[in-house]
Amino acid sequence: MAIDLTSLWNFRDPALSEARFRAALADATGDDAIILRTQIARTLGLRRDFDGARQALRELEPLLHVAGAEARARHRLEVGRTHASATHRPEDVTDDARTLARAAFEEARALARANALDALEIDAIHMLAFVDTTPEAQLHWAREALAVSLSSLQPDATRWQPSIRNNVGYALHQLGRLDEALDEFRLALALRERGTDASATRVARWMVAWTLRSLGRVDEALAMQQALETDCDAAGAPDPYVFDELSALHRARGDDAAAARYAEQAAQARAAK
Repeated sequence: MAIDLTSLWNFRDPALSEARFRAALADATGDDAIILRTQIARTLGLRRDFDGARQALRELEPLLHVAGAEARARHRLEVGRTHASATHRPEDVTDDARTLARAAFEEARALARANALDALEIDAIHMLAFVDTTPEAQLHWAREALAVSLSSLQPDATRWQPSIRNNVGYALHQLGRLDEALDEFRLALALRERGTDASATRVARWMVAWTLRSLGRVDEALAMQQALETDCDAAGAPDPYVFDELSALHRARGDDAAAARYAEQAAQARAAK
């Protein structure tokens, strides 16, 4: 498409993203207009207005028979996300919702694969982990997505690699395969450090430190979390998850006073959000 969706998205502010998409829609035609409208639907889903998102997507259906592969794949992806996504509460993802989501994601995946839309294929595979939520299934889907990303020459697809490595690591951690998880988190961190997203890099460092604590490597984990505390303070973004880990690490070292202090800081940071 002619429009750069990445520059319009701010996933932390779906309402702002919707305003940007609507502004771009004023001059868009054909597939570009359809794709922008799918993204408007996604902003609604991120605000848990799933009925509104579905209605917006239903309104596009009469246009899809003449639309290109990307527009149709994006439409199916967003339909799936109205039934299962990170935004949904677990209890809202019923068996019927899983069935509808799986069908939509598989259609999106097939369309993307047939038309060499590698990033969209990865996105569809990634979303299947919200349908199949056991650690074993999530590891399977993460590795499927990683295989596509590693074999692709398309920048939008290769940019998925740090996120997917994180997902592989998390599934391995959940399965108790901690050494393997640490390897994946370190690969994810190395990829993040090549980029410019400081917040995502801090998250990647946290994942490494978290796994070091799980492995009983308390001193290494503590040094990493203390460095993260300093960096988060410098960025004006105190992180309750960093404080949680510092509390757990000090408790493991027998310093209950420090553990309690960091537990209180975690609570304060959450209250301030």
